[in-house]
Amino acid sequence: MRKIVILGAGTAGTMMLNKFTTVLDRRDWQITIVDQEETHYYQPGFLFIPFGIYTRRDVVKPKRDFFPPGADVIVSGIDRIDTGKNRVLLANGAVLPYDYLVIATGSKIKPEQTEGLRGDLWHRQVFDFYTIEGACALAEFFKRWQGGKLVVNITEMPIKCPVAPLEFAFLADWYFTEKGIRDRVDIHFVTPLPGAFTKPRASSILGDFLEKKNIRLTSEFSIARVDNEARTIVSWDENTVPFDVLVSIPTNMGDDCIARSGLGDEFNFVPTDRATLRADGHENIFVIGDATNLPSSKAGSVAHFQSDILLENFLSVTEGRAPTAAFDGHANCFIESGFGKGILIDFNYDTEPLPGKFPLPGIGPFSLLEETKTNHYGKVMFRWMYWNFLLKGLELPVESHMSMAGKRA
Repeated sequence: MRKIVILGAGTAGTMMLNKFTTVLDRRDWQITIVDQEETHYYQPGFLFIPFGIYTRRDVVKPKRDFFPPGADVIVSGIDRIDTGKNRVLLANGAVLPYDYLVIATGSKIKPEQTEGLRGDLWHRQVFDFYTIEGACALAEFFKRWQGGKLVVNITEMPIKCPVAPLEFAFLADWYFTEKGIRDRVDIHFVTPLPGAFTKPRASSILGDFLEKKNIRLTSEFSIARVDNEARTIVSWDENTVPFDVLVSIPTNMGDDCIARSGLGDEFNFVPTDRATLRADGHENIFVIGDATNLPSSKAGSVAHFQSDILLENFLSVTEGRAPTAAFDGHANCFIESGFGKGILIDFNYDTEPLPGKFPLPGIGPFSLLEETKTNHYGKVMFRWMYWNFLLKGLELPVESHMSMAGKRA
């Protein structure tokens, strides 16, 4: 039997397990998935926990609920990948040989990469919302907070879901308005980017939203350290921003096993062919989702679009053909803007977000680069789609390649 090993059972790894199981003959293939945790988190839902919209129960399910029957599952950490011998060494001492490897080890926050970030105020007045622990701690804090300087700071790019920090600022504006204390909350969005977002056209529109919501924007701020005593963030050129509560998006990095394997860049992301999704220099290793170093968004929609391309190229390679399917960097993101409304953007490597209707040209029902209630419902509905369709590798009514149909240049 030929052996496929999938490293990581998050969104991307679980999708690939289900897709492989559907199309490959189990008499010819042994498919093994490895992860050190039994719990699956709906990570887009972490954004809503600090504002009381979701609780922990809404974003947690057992991973095994989404594995196909009879799946070969190993619960263990990963020590390293020995590419020379086509094997994976696990933390529990086991050795897994493979013919083909899929790396879906994702990314994690690394607050320790910024001096003082994980200091005395961590999860007391300095929080993240990219972990379940940080989101829940922030929810408790906001219940009793009566106002002051709220700073939302992105330490450096890339990060998972690049729009999430903006969504947090928008939801904070809504939340404190609903509590009747918005006039006592100074919201300050601080980013290393030259604008509000990575894509210039969307950045301009989203920057306007910040201004309309009276959210201050400081761009090109490269944080060097957090001064816990003075309650300020300090840039490398010694500019300071004071805070009463700091919501940080810490440095995002790939899994440590990638570094131990000698496969990663400085952030432990795997250099990956931007079209075929094969690891650079390794014909039998594919990479998907947040584990890649691709200049595409690290988001669930991207992993979904990649999964179709990876499967097609995997089948080509295993049948002795050249991989010809090409991932175009397609990303599709609902942006929660508060007060029951949302924005939708759809873009890829080469094309910026454009206005128009999605997914049906001229019909929608969603509007691109516009704030609508329908877009908000799309954001809310995605959680159900995630649990019931996306994780199970089922088809969604959105093409893997970005379409220009319905868009206005």
